[in-house]
Amino acid sequence: MPDFCASLWPEEPTPEKLINCDECGLDKHRTRMVWGEGNPEAPIMILLDNPGAREDREHQPFVCGTRQTLQQAVHEVGLIADDLYVTYILKRKPTKAYEKEKTRQICMNHLKQQLQLHKPQFIVCLGNIAVQSFFQNPELDVKSLRGNFHDVNGYQTTVAYHPLAVRRRPNLWSLFLQDWKLVADQFYNMTKAGNP
Repeated sequence: MPDFCASLWPEEPTPEKLINCDECGLDKHRTRMVWGEGNPEAPIMILLDNPGAREDREHQPFVCGTRQTLQQAVHEVGLIADDLYVTYILKRKPTKAYEKEKTRQICMNHLKQQLQLHKPQFIVCLGNIAVQSFFQNPELDVKSLRGNFHDVNGYQTTVAYHPLAVRRRPNLWSLFLQDWKLVADQFYNMTKAGNP
C-alpha cells in the first residue's frame, strides 16, 4: 500500500440545543454525542451506524480501525478529506443493550436535519445498519445493493461494506475499493460536467 497516514478529521460541533438530547435514551450510555466529522459542506456524505470511539479511556484522541480503513480506501481512489463528511444513524456510541429499531427511527430525525442543511450530492451508506435505516427497509443489505447508485428520497446513494467488516475479513478489501472507485468516478464525472 502507498504511504498513507490516517488522521482524526475535525469534528462538527453538535448543535447547542441537542448536546443533551435524551429522546432516544442513548444519553444513559454515558457516551458523548458526535454530530459528524470532516467537511460539513462536502459533496459526499458518508453514513455509518454510530461514531464509535474518537478518544481512548484516558480521553486522548485516536484514530480507530474503522476510520483508518475508510481513510485508506478513499485515499487510494484519489478522494481527499475535503470531499467527505461522515455522520451516523446514532450520534452516540451504544455501550449496552437498547431498543435498536425504535432508537434508530428517533435518531433518523437528526440525520434528516443534516441532509436539509448540508444538501450532499452523494451519500455512501457503510454497512447493513446504515443501509436499512437510510433506505427504510429492514430486508435490504450491502451485498444486494453494492455496485450501483440508487435514488433514495432524491439523494444519489450507494452502499459499501462497513470498514470494520473489511478489517475483519480482508477478502472484502478489493470490493470496498471497487465501491469507492464507483463513488470517485461519479464524483469526478459530475465535477467535469460542471466545469466544461
